[in-house]
Amino acid sequence: MSKTNKKSIDEITTKLNVGKTIKENKKHYHKAKMPLIVCGSLFIIALIIINFKPFAKIQSKSYSVRGIDVSHYHGDVDWKQIKEEDFDFVYIKATEGSSYVDECFKKNKDALSSEGYTYGMYHFFSFDSSPEKQAKHFIKTVGDLKGNLIPVVDVEYYGNKRKNPPKKDKLRKNLQTMLDLLEDEYKVKPMIYSTTPFYNKFLNGDFDDYPLWIRNVYFKPPYDWTIWQYTDHLKLDGINGKEKYVDCNVLNGDLGKYIIK
Repeated sequence: MSKTNKKSIDEITTKLNVGKTIKENKKHYHKAKMPLIVCGSLFIIALIIINFKPFAKIQSKSYSVRGIDVSHYHGDVDWKQIKEEDFDFVYIKATEGSSYVDECFKKNKDALSSEGYTYGMYHFFSFDSSPEKQAKHFIKTVGDLKGNLIPVVDVEYYGNKRKNPPKKDKLRKNLQTMLDLLEDEYKVKPMIYSTTPFYNKFLNGDFDDYPLWIRNVYFKPPYDWTIWQYTDHLKLDGINGKEKYVDCNVLNGDLGKYIIK
């Protein structure tokens, strides 16, 4: 074989090997690129979701009945000043667990009554206290509810319960017991408040007969809800506590339907 022919064959072989290497490298590049694309896409989706908060506010404008909810975190609320905002209803925290009473409950209740608000009271449900004691505690604290909005049981994660959640069956049983006791006392079905993640994991499908107050600050919830908490970032003159923002809600339907006669 001549040197010239051998050189030509070597060149062809080299070109073929280089081409094969480039092709393989492209293949590995695309494989390596996929996780980056997926991660990048997830990051973009996360940014979109975070910025959906204004979208919830836009959707909420389809509902004309608005209200806020407060607790001791909002301090000494100036209800005369808040009244200028023309809210249709207010919910205030009354009790938690089997013994705690919100430190601003009585002051808020008296002021709301004096100013002629349509308002209701809620109980923050404890996974660690008996439902019987919790119901008794709430009933004793709030008393007669005629003329007020139906009572609410707030069921959501608290403390370390996200990492150490309750047993689903036990939670549902205990919650049902408390709801039954409140219904026996007030002759109306209480409302359940929850966050979207908690509701999906623990409650969805088992309490459909109860009015639902659901929190979702990103978009309108895909449930048959009565109250939708669409933002946790409303700034109002008259709020003087360490928590400067209040939750704002819209009601789907006729407010009068939820006032105890």
